[in-house]
Amino acid sequence: MFRRAFWFTTGAAAGVWATAKVQRKLRSLAPDALAVRAADKAVQGGHRLKDFALDVRAGMAQREGELNDALGIGATPDPYEADASRALPTQASRPQLGSVQHRQGPGRSHDRNEDH
Repeated sequence: MFRRAFWFTTGAAAGVWATAKVQRKLRSLAPDALAVRAADKAVQGGHRLKDFALDVRAGMAQREGELNDALGIGATPDPYEADASRALPTQASRPQLGSVQHRQGPGRSHDRNEDH
């Protein structure tokens, strides 16, 4: 009698366990669960891609510094930094509207209409 009760209980427990496992698998394969899992994978892929891009940028900056040191080039100046050598021309040095300035090269004269 105890053997029958043992095997009945074991079978019932196995049946409950198998049913629960099948139900979990079916829920994980539902369209909503698949969409959530795909979205999570896409977010994880985006984070990995961002981390890769940041690693590449850091490596590029490090290598650029190494090359600058090897070539004896100082730090590159900030293009937006205002200094005297890059100042915009003053009003006196700018050409006036309507005036034409020509470069005089070898063999050129000041009068552009001499041939006509």
